[in-house]
Amino acid sequence: MQHKINWIDNLRGIACLMVIIIHTTTWYITNADVVTPFSWDFANVLNSASRVSVPLFFMISGYLFFGERSAERRHFLRIGLCLLFYSAVAFIYIACFTSISPRLSLMNLLQKPVFYHLWFFFAIIVVYLLSPLISVKKVGIPVIFGLLLVVGVIANPNTMAQSVHGFKWLPVNLYINGDTFYYVLYGLLGRAIGMMETQGRRYTLTAALAFVACVTLISLGTRSELARQGNFSDTFYLYCGPLVFIAAISLFVTVKNTLHQRPLPGLALISRHSLGIYGFHALFIHALRTRHIEMTHWPVLDIAWIFSATLAGSLALSMLLQRIDTRRLVS
Repeated sequence: MQHKINWIDNLRGIACLMVIIIHTTTWYITNADVVTPFSWDFANVLNSASRVSVPLFFMISGYLFFGERSAERRHFLRIGLCLLFYSAVAFIYIACFTSISPRLSLMNLLQKPVFYHLWFFFAIIVVYLLSPLISVKKVGIPVIFGLLLVVGVIANPNTMAQSVHGFKWLPVNLYINGDTFYYVLYGLLGRAIGMMETQGRRYTLTAALAFVACVTLISLGTRSELARQGNFSDTFYLYCGPLVFIAAISLFVTVKNTLHQRPLPGLALISRHSLGIYGFHALFIHALRTRHIEMTHWPVLDIAWIFSATLAGSLALSMLLQRIDTRRLVS
């Protein structure tokens, strides 16, 4: 069991860092008309490689709760308190430091999060609610491959439509609607793959190459859409899109096979504070960008600066919060 905990800790740390990278590079991605082609391409590659972060969090939750163990009352209490606490922090930030309407934030509280990144707390509740009903069985590689092919690509409603002489052949309509289906599926696959014997150089190499290939196609596809439409399109960035789906599973296997010996010191620290870092990081990025505490003329330095400052600030607040929150209810 210990080696499983080790790779889960490392994977959680990686996913947490990737979330920060996504939001750090978003400004460049969405402002293609005012940044240089190099700046946009550099941010696009980093963002494309980090798209698997949220799917990985769902896979980790599925691995932990879609087996013999399921979410209990304390888990629901914790996720509820996290949603309330980080929403309150975001509301105070909005009311005191931004021109965003605090009233609208409260009026739409049950329809969308107070601050954009907090949507994850709403979505993960569904995984928790389903966990007492789900116990994933051990399956073989053919089953996983079949799911990848059919549900991940052929019948994925996010697959780009393909047709020949008016006959639409992709995606096939299996009546899969809504992102929640894929969030739960990520959880199911997290548990299934976590129980599989995937050790072996050929599996590791295949998974690593698949991840690199998917990231390349995501970045090239996004660049192609920019050239075609004249502005940014998130077609290839979608968390439930086929390329992100395959990339997330590939990185999951790669980390499981290579980082299982022990928790890496840096990743272990990030993993222990991943909840706090996730809850605070978007506020730091927003403050740095809106107050122009940035270096956009030097994109590589700017991205490194925003990422580092956000990680350091969020980690510091998380450490402080854990000193106060000794029961780890929101930290």
